[in-house]
Formats: sequence, C-alpha cells, structure tokens
Amino acid sequence: MSKTLEARRSNWLRASNGLDMIYLLSSSSGPQPAHFCFSTLKGRVPVRIPQLNRKRTARPRGYPGAVALLQDAPPPRRVMSQDGVGIATYEWGDRDAPTVVAVHGFASSAIANWHVTGWTRELTRAGLRVLALDQRGHGASDKPHRPADYSMQLLVADLLEVVDSHLIDDFVLLGYSLGARVGWHAAIELPGRLTRAVLGGIPDGDPLSRFEVDAARAFIAGGERSADRLTMSYLDMAAGMRGNDLEALVSLVEGMRGGDQPDPLHPPQQPTLFATGSEDPILPASKRLSDAAPLGTFLELPGRNHFNAPTSKVFREAGTEFLAARP
Repeated sequence: MSKTLEARRSNWLRASNGLDMIYLLSSSSGPQPAHFCFSTLKGRVPVRIPQLNRKRTARPRGYPGAVALLQDAPPPRRVMSQDGVGIATYEWGDRDAPTVVAVHGFASSAIANWHVTGWTRELTRAGLRVLALDQRGHGASDKPHRPADYSMQLLVADLLEVVDSHLIDDFVLLGYSLGARVGWHAAIELPGRLTRAVLGGIPDGDPLSRFEVDAARAFIAGGERSADRLTMSYLDMAAGMRGNDLEALVSLVEGMRGGDQPDPLHPPQQPTLFATGSEDPILPASKRLSDAAPLGTFLELPGRNHFNAPTSKVFREAGTEFLAARP
C-alpha cells in the first residue's frame, strides 16, 4: 500500500484544549466515526463521535467535529469568588433565553465536559442559554494548593457567585459527577431559584473516601506509583488532561473528604433527572438517590461507563428535553 493511500486511510489529527487528546479518524473509503479518548488506568477509553467529512477543512454535517468545536469555544470570563479564587465562566446562546448552569466533573472542565461533547449545541438549539463554569482547581479557574480552599460549601458558593454576577434570577442546572454532587446541594440551598436539574453520574456517600492522599502526593513528587487501583486511576485520568494541576486536584480530594455528601434522607424537591451509565459501578447508588427524590426520574445509559457517559446521545437528548420543559 502506498504511503499516500495509507495516510488517507489513517489520517489522525490531534487537538487539545484542557483535554487529554481528541483523535479524528478519516478514511479514503468515506467518513468514519471518530474517537474521543479519555485517559484511564487501563489506557484510553474510546468514545465514538458521529460522522466526519474526509476533508480536514470541511465541517461535518449534523453533530459538529470536535476540532471545530474547540475552535469556536468562547473565551472565559472570570468571576471572583467570595474568598478570592478566580472562576472561569463561558456563555453560549441568547442571553434572554432561559439559563442552564452547567457544572463539570472532577479533573474535567466546562469545555471538555459540555462543549466538545455536543451539549452546548444541543441546548442552544433547544432555545436555552448555557452558562458553564470551570470549578475551582480546574480548567482556566484558579488552582489553589491548600486543602482548606476546597469544600462542598465553597463549590456551591462559587456557583451562586457565578449566577449572581451574571444577574440570573432563576435557572436550571446540568451537572456531572462532582458537578452533579454540587448540583444536588445547590438545589437544596436554592429551592426558589434552581427550578429543575439533570444530575449525571452521581453517587451517594463519599466516592473518594478510599483515595490515598499521601500516596498521591508521593506520586506527584517522585513518580512512585501507588498499589491502590482507585488512587492511580484518578491520578492517571487527571494527568492525561492537559492543563490539570495534580497538586490542586489532590488538595480538592483532601479538602472535601468527610464533608457534605448527597444524602437520600434530604433530597432536592425540584424535578430532577438522574442519569448513569449501565456499566458504571455507581449505578445502584445513583438509583437510590433518584428513588429518594420526590420528583426524581432515572435514566440508565446503555453501554456507558463513568468516563464516557457525557458523550451519550441518549443522555444529551433526554437531558435537553428535561431542562427545556416549562413548568
């Protein structure tokens, strides 16, 4: 096979923006599904993205290519938290439209969790405005290294500061993993302003209670890998995302340990859609939280795990429909 044909058959492009890598595969035999790759302990987990055109410069039909999405990501606007931590925020859509506040997961970012995965496009097409934030310690936000700078109360306060700084009275919320846990508590604290929520990949209890902080710091300092699988899986995932600060993320885990967790005895009272992948070990815990919520609905995402659930078309479409519903 000629080098030219081989190059056409396997034309790998690489782009990054707070992500590990995005690989887009095109083929001489026609458009092929691309793969969006996250780093985990076992290596990269491929997530299929719909059809892409063979030409690099052409925008794909329907669902946009990841590179195109990275290129049209808006610049962040910084909001200062009450304790002096700068929080990066991003906006999409008509400012007069109903607002969705989007909160990403641990070791991710607003762009990685919600923009590249197609959520911002889906939501704005449904007539919604999207306001997303990089949580403290993530993305373009400040990344303090003190555990005392991280707690559930501070993360919820950051969200409220972002909403107030954008002069938003009421809103709906979209959260995943850590962002869903923040959303759970925000819904309880702001019953008059947060009117409904989509909470993806949310467990009850403390999901990182087994995370070995000392082993993680030893790994950061000298590269010594821990024998604990959970600790290394989170470290490998975090290290694979460009721009992540491992010291800050480990401090977040340490600071939030033993703090407020989603409690089935005190659930949000708003309409809430819970969504978790069928292959995610926290599936039973997510169902328990959904069952506890008086207006909770549960959606199981077929064939999805904790890392690739945000890219699920089923999740995007159901979440968008739920958030766009009028009271």
